[in-house]
Amino acid sequence: MLLDEDPATLIAQCTSHFKLDSDRASLLRIGDSLSTLSTFRQQHLSGLQSTLQKLNRTHQTLSSNHNHTLSQHNPTTHAAEILRLDTEKFKIAKQASDLEMEGERLEGELGRLGGVLSELEAEGVEGGERERGPEEDATVLKLKVYRTLGIDVEADPTTGQYNKAVVRNAAKGDVHVVNIDPKFSRQFYTNYFWRTM
Repeated sequence: MLLDEDPATLIAQCTSHFKLDSDRASLLRIGDSLSTLSTFRQQHLSGLQSTLQKLNRTHQTLSSNHNHTLSQHNPTTHAAEILRLDTEKFKIAKQASDLEMEGERLEGELGRLGGVLSELEAEGVEGGERERGPEEDATVLKLKVYRTLGIDVEADPTTGQYNKAVVRNAAKGDVHVVNIDPKFSRQFYTNYFWRTM
Protein backbone atom coordinates (compact mmCIF):
# COMPACT_ATOMS: atom_id res chain seq x y z
CA MET A 1 0.00 0.00 0.00
CA LEU A 2 1.31 3.37 -0.93
CA LEU A 3 -0.46 5.21 1.84
CA ASP A 4 -0.54 4.40 5.45
CA GLU A 5 -4.04 5.76 5.84
CA ASP A 6 -7.26 4.85 4.15
CA PRO A 7 -7.83 6.93 0.98
CA ALA A 8 -11.41 7.69 2.01
CA THR A 9 -10.16 9.12 5.27
CA LEU A 10 -7.58 11.19 3.44
CA ILE A 11 -10.19 12.52 1.02
CA ALA A 12 -12.55 13.35 3.90
CA GLN A 13 -9.76 15.18 5.70
CA CYS A 14 -8.87 17.11 2.48
CA THR A 15 -12.41 18.11 1.79
CA SER A 16 -12.91 19.18 5.39
CA HIS A 17 -10.05 21.65 5.00
CA PHE A 18 -11.79 23.30 1.97
CA LYS A 19 -14.49 25.83 2.83
CA LEU A 20 -17.19 24.65 0.43
CA ASP A 21 -20.26 26.03 2.25
CA SER A 22 -19.76 29.61 1.00
CA ASP A 23 -19.13 28.34 -2.53
CA ARG A 24 -22.27 26.23 -2.37
CA ALA A 25 -24.29 29.23 -1.17
CA SER A 26 -22.80 31.34 -3.98
CA LEU A 27 -23.76 28.71 -6.54
CA LEU A 28 -27.30 28.61 -5.15
CA ARG A 29 -27.53 32.42 -5.30
CA ILE A 30 -26.20 32.45 -8.86
CA GLY A 31 -28.72 29.76 -9.83
CA ASP A 32 -31.57 31.80 -8.31
CA SER A 33 -30.33 34.93 -10.05
CA LEU A 34 -30.14 33.12 -13.39
CA SER A 35 -33.64 31.75 -12.90
CA THR A 36 -35.01 35.23 -12.00
CA LEU A 37 -33.17 36.80 -14.93
CA SER A 38 -34.48 34.15 -17.28
CA THR A 39 -38.05 34.72 -16.06
CA PHE A 40 -37.70 38.52 -16.41
CA ARG A 41 -36.19 38.11 -19.87
CA GLN A 42 -39.03 35.84 -20.93
CA GLN A 43 -41.64 38.32 -19.65
CA HIS A 44 -39.86 41.20 -21.37
CA LEU A 45 -39.74 39.26 -24.65
CA SER A 46 -43.46 38.47 -24.33
CA GLY A 47 -44.22 42.18 -23.76
CA LEU A 48 -42.13 43.18 -26.79
CA GLN A 49 -43.84 40.55 -28.95
CA SER A 50 -47.26 41.82 -27.86
CA THR A 51 -46.24 45.43 -28.64
CA LEU A 52 -44.87 44.32 -32.01
CA GLN A 53 -48.15 42.58 -32.85
CA LYS A 54 -50.12 45.73 -31.94
CA LEU A 55 -47.80 47.86 -34.08
CA ASN A 56 -48.20 45.40 -36.97
CA ARG A 57 -51.99 45.62 -36.70
CA THR A 58 -51.82 49.45 -36.58
CA HIS A 59 -49.50 49.47 -39.58
CA GLN A 60 -51.86 47.24 -41.55
CA THR A 61 -54.83 49.48 -40.69
CA LEU A 62 -52.97 52.66 -41.66
CA SER A 63 -51.68 51.06 -44.84
CA SER A 64 -55.21 49.96 -45.76
CA ASN A 65 -56.56 53.49 -45.10
CA HIS A 66 -53.74 55.00 -47.14
CA ASN A 67 -54.39 52.68 -50.07
CA HIS A 68 -58.12 53.41 -49.86
CA THR A 69 -57.45 57.18 -49.86
CA LEU A 70 -55.14 56.85 -52.86
CA SER A 71 -57.72 54.78 -54.73
CA GLN A 72 -60.43 57.38 -53.99
CA HIS A 73 -58.26 60.32 -55.08
CA ASN A 74 -58.91 61.48 -58.64
CA PRO A 75 -56.30 63.99 -59.89
CA THR A 76 -58.58 65.18 -62.71
CA THR A 77 -61.45 65.99 -60.33
CA HIS A 78 -59.05 67.68 -57.92
CA ALA A 79 -57.58 69.85 -60.69
CA ALA A 80 -61.06 70.75 -61.93
CA GLU A 81 -62.13 71.74 -58.40
CA ILE A 82 -59.01 73.91 -57.97
CA LEU A 83 -59.70 75.57 -61.33
CA ARG A 84 -63.35 76.21 -60.37
CA LEU A 85 -62.32 77.73 -57.04
CA ASP A 86 -59.73 79.95 -58.75
CA THR A 87 -62.33 81.14 -61.26
CA GLU A 88 -64.79 81.86 -58.47
CA LYS A 89 -62.10 83.73 -56.53
CA PHE A 90 -61.27 85.97 -59.51
CA LYS A 91 -64.98 86.54 -60.18
CA ILE A 92 -65.54 87.64 -56.56
CA ALA A 93 -62.47 89.89 -56.72
CA LYS A 94 -63.80 91.54 -59.90
CA GLN A 95 -67.22 92.03 -58.31
CA ALA A 96 -65.58 93.60 -55.25
CA SER A 97 -63.55 95.92 -57.50
CA ASP A 98 -66.68 96.89 -59.46
CA LEU A 99 -68.58 97.56 -56.23
CA GLU A 100 -65.71 99.67 -54.94
CA MET A 101 -65.70 101.74 -58.12
CA GLU A 102 -69.48 102.10 -57.95
CA GLY A 103 -69.16 103.21 -54.32
CA GLU A 104 -66.60 105.86 -55.30
CA ARG A 105 -68.90 107.04 -58.12
CA LEU A 106 -71.87 107.24 -55.75
CA GLU A 107 -69.73 109.08 -53.23
CA GLY A 108 -68.82 111.65 -55.91
CA GLU A 109 -72.47 111.89 -56.93
CA LEU A 110 -73.42 112.41 -53.30
CA GLY A 111 -70.86 115.22 -52.98
CA ARG A 112 -72.17 116.85 -56.16
CA LEU A 113 -75.77 116.58 -54.96
CA GLY A 114 -74.70 118.03 -51.61
CA GLY A 115 -73.30 121.04 -53.48
CA VAL A 116 -76.56 121.41 -55.42
CA LEU A 117 -78.52 121.14 -52.19
CA SER A 118 -76.35 123.86 -50.63
CA GLU A 119 -77.01 126.12 -53.64
CA LEU A 120 -80.73 125.45 -53.43
CA GLU A 121 -80.79 126.14 -49.70
CA ALA A 122 -78.86 129.37 -50.29
CA GLU A 123 -81.44 130.47 -52.86
CA GLY A 124 -84.23 129.86 -50.38
CA VAL A 125 -87.72 128.53 -50.90
CA GLU A 126 -88.63 131.03 -53.63
CA GLY A 127 -85.41 130.48 -55.59
CA GLY A 128 -83.45 133.05 -57.56
CA GLU A 129 -86.23 134.30 -59.85
CA ARG A 130 -88.65 136.48 -57.89
CA GLU A 131 -90.90 137.48 -60.77
CA ARG A 132 -92.57 134.09 -61.15
CA GLY A 133 -95.39 132.79 -59.05
CA PRO A 134 -94.90 130.35 -56.16
CA GLU A 135 -96.19 127.36 -58.15
CA GLU A 136 -93.84 128.09 -61.06
CA ASP A 137 -90.90 128.51 -58.66
CA ALA A 138 -91.61 125.09 -57.13
CA THR A 139 -91.81 123.56 -60.61
CA VAL A 140 -88.51 125.16 -61.63
CA LEU A 141 -86.92 123.90 -58.43
CA LYS A 142 -88.17 120.35 -59.11
CA LEU A 143 -86.88 120.51 -62.69
CA LYS A 144 -83.44 121.57 -61.42
CA VAL A 145 -83.36 118.65 -59.00
CA TYR A 146 -84.40 116.26 -61.79
CA ARG A 147 -81.68 117.61 -64.09
CA THR A 148 -79.01 117.11 -61.43
CA LEU A 149 -80.13 113.47 -61.21
CA GLY A 150 -79.84 113.08 -65.01
CA ILE A 151 -83.60 113.30 -65.72
CA ASP A 152 -84.95 115.75 -68.33
CA VAL A 153 -88.70 116.29 -68.19
CA GLU A 154 -90.55 117.44 -71.30
CA ALA A 155 -93.99 119.08 -71.37
CA ASP A 156 -96.73 118.29 -73.84
CA PRO A 157 -96.97 121.34 -76.19
CA THR A 158 -100.76 121.09 -76.40
CA THR A 159 -101.69 120.61 -72.73
CA GLY A 160 -98.59 121.97 -71.01
CA GLN A 161 -98.52 118.89 -68.73
CA TYR A 162 -95.22 117.07 -68.19
CA ASN A 163 -95.81 113.68 -69.79
CA LYS A 164 -92.34 112.53 -70.93
CA ALA A 165 -89.04 111.98 -69.07
CA VAL A 166 -85.59 111.17 -70.47
CA VAL A 167 -83.47 109.30 -67.89
CA ARG A 168 -79.71 109.28 -68.52
CA ASN A 169 -77.24 107.02 -66.70
CA ALA A 170 -73.74 108.30 -67.45
CA ALA A 171 -72.04 105.40 -65.63
CA LYS A 172 -73.79 102.77 -67.73
CA GLY A 173 -74.16 104.89 -70.87
CA ASP A 174 -77.93 104.21 -70.93
CA VAL A 175 -80.76 106.53 -72.00
CA HIS A 176 -84.40 105.65 -71.20
CA VAL A 177 -87.41 107.58 -72.51
CA VAL A 178 -90.41 107.20 -70.20
CA ASN A 179 -93.95 108.29 -71.15
CA ILE A 180 -95.71 109.36 -67.96
CA ASP A 181 -99.24 108.01 -67.71
CA PRO A 182 -101.52 109.51 -65.02
CA LYS A 183 -103.02 106.10 -64.23
CA PHE A 184 -99.74 105.07 -62.54
CA SER A 185 -98.83 106.54 -59.14
CA ARG A 186 -95.95 108.91 -58.48
CA GLN A 187 -94.38 106.25 -56.27
CA PHE A 188 -94.30 103.85 -59.24
CA TYR A 189 -92.41 106.36 -61.40
CA THR A 190 -90.10 107.33 -58.53
CA ASN A 191 -89.09 103.68 -57.99
CA TYR A 192 -88.67 103.20 -61.74
CA PHE A 193 -86.40 106.27 -62.03
CA TRP A 194 -84.24 105.14 -59.11
CA ARG A 195 -83.84 101.67 -60.58
CA THR A 196 -82.93 103.13 -63.97
CA MET A 197 -80.31 105.43 -62.45
